[in-house]
Amino acid sequence: MSRIGKHPVAVPSGVQVSIDGQTVSAKGKLGQLSVKIVDDISVALEDGKISVTPRNNSRFARNMWATSRTLINNIVTGVDTGFTTNLEINGVGYRAAVQGKELVLQLGYSHEIRYPIPEGIKMATERPTAISITGADKQRVGQIAAEIRAMRPPEPFKGKGIKYETETILRKEGKKK
Repeated sequence: MSRIGKHPVAVPSGVQVSIDGQTVSAKGKLGQLSVKIVDDISVALEDGKISVTPRNNSRFARNMWATSRTLINNIVTGVDTGFTTNLEINGVGYRAAVQGKELVLQLGYSHEIRYPIPEGIKMATERPTAISITGADKQRVGQIAAEIRAMRPPEPFKGKGIKYETETILRKEGKKK
């Protein structure tokens, strides 16, 4: 039995959930999201809770049980509170700024990098070395954070580059004389 899949997803007040066949849609203050669930999983809404159960005892159905529950939980949480990923910039002269609908990065290259902010995503720079990415879709927020980090990933000798706020960089020792 799945330890994650057996727990129902609580629907907070202010979030409307509808189930249409294998598509679960959630609508809240941050927008509307939907996810398509595989056919081997059944989804039911009762008493303000969404329960997910496998239709049969196949290996695939058991594998997708907790995955489906987590996807549903992510869309319900996303339209209610949203998701945030924080990035830090380390390096002399490295900085970021939001200008209109673009994130402008200066990362030690001969040119500045302009990253267009996608629809439904908010970016903020409280200080020039911190970027906060917020949105309702957890997958999109993570993907955008990974794309920005890939523009100058942290290097192990001086630690310069863009890293996640919770990431620790394994530092290497330099050359010996």
